Amino acid sequence: MGGVSEPVVRDPSTVPPTYLNRRRHFASSERAARAWVVDVWDLIKPEITFLVAISSLAGFFLASAGGVDVGLLLNALLGVTLSAAGGGMLNHYLERDLDALMRRTSTRPIPDGRVSGVFALSAGTVLSLLGIALLAANVNLLTAVLAAITVVGYLCVYTPLKTRTKYNTIIGCIPGALPALGGWTAASGSIDAGGLALFAILFVWQMPHFLSLAWMYRRDYARAEFAMLPVVEPDGKSTGLQTLLFTILVVVFSIVPYGLSLTGLPYLIGILAAGALFVAASYHFYRTLANAAARKVLLASVVYVPILVALILVDQFVA
Repeated sequence: MGGVSEPVVRDPSTVPPTYLNRRRHFASSERAARAWVVDVWDLIKPEITFLVAISSLAGFFLASAGGVDVGLLLNALLGVTLSAAGGGMLNHYLERDLDALMRRTSTRPIPDGRVSGVFALSAGTVLSLLGIALLAANVNLLTAVLAAITVVGYLCVYTPLKTRTKYNTIIGCIPGALPALGGWTAASGSIDAGGLALFAILFVWQMPHFLSLAWMYRRDYARAEFAMLPVVEPDGKSTGLQTLLFTILVVVFSIVPYGLSLTGLPYLIGILAAGALFVAASYHFYRTLANAAARKVLLASVVYVPILVALILVDQFVA
């Protein structure tokens, strides 16, 4: 047809070698850059950072019965998330040698040599300090102090205790639950019964979450000489019993916001249903001590917190 030209197909043999080399170099560099971004993403412990962010979100909304200050909420979430991400990177740095000893963690970016420890140390420090500074400047000093205690407690207390005492998990529950209280203080500016109730829920929630994980990977933890309860008491009786008892406490403490008139009937019904499934999974693990049962407890714990947050949102703004 007139005016329509055939597509030009370049013969590869006529392409200059320098051009092909440049294309290969750019493609290789792009792949390397994408892989590096994925590794850095792994360093911030995205699953833990997500749980920290949504637990603080729960605290903020629970304390915002009179209406949500969106700007304050965004500043609070940004500060909490940055400090949590920085703490995750610093934890990777501190445990790099121990991670190299365990099959589950030996391929993490630092022990595998894909990201330098110096980068994780530097970036983690910057993110942690930046998050705390943003909270102090844009939210309030109390929330910034709680975030600082969270990072210091996680890195300087819980992390070293993991190789020294079987009580490391319950001690580590303190910094793990503080972001929920921080969400409350971000909205209210004070520590009140509602914030303490949410702190208590997240405190006891961590026990079945981490005990089930520790049971599943007890041989790995033993290889790195972590003093986790399933390693110190390998028969599993204490692990199973504590998992069940702390799960029951999760449900009991989850009722407290309703008792304080911070939530309504939709929240109560939903949290009791979610709690019943959580307790059923923990009871099955207590009876069998099977890895498959521990995995179900872990799964139930992972979905419980998002359900808790969703029920608070629905109760506060829909019901």
